[in-house]
Amino acid sequence: MNEDTTILPFRQSEMILDPLTELARDGARRMLAEALKAEADAFVASFAEEQLEDGRQRIVRHGFGPERQIQTGIGALDVQR
Repeated sequence: MNEDTTILPFRQSEMILDPLTELARDGARRMLAEALKAEADAFVASFAEEQLEDGRQRIVRHGFGPERQIQTGIGALDVQR
């Protein structure tokens, strides 16, 4: 590679280690978690009258899925659905 290049390496947002970015990431993670929880609760509530033959609710929550990463404007965030 030529030594007199003006190309600068792109710094990944995951590599930025400052308290303000971490605070923004944590806030984004919490907001996403609350939004997903509210969406799941609304979905289950919309089927509250649906029941199986034995009287149990047809649609229920079964816990959480595995944690995964999603890409946001401030970098990747680990979220759990």
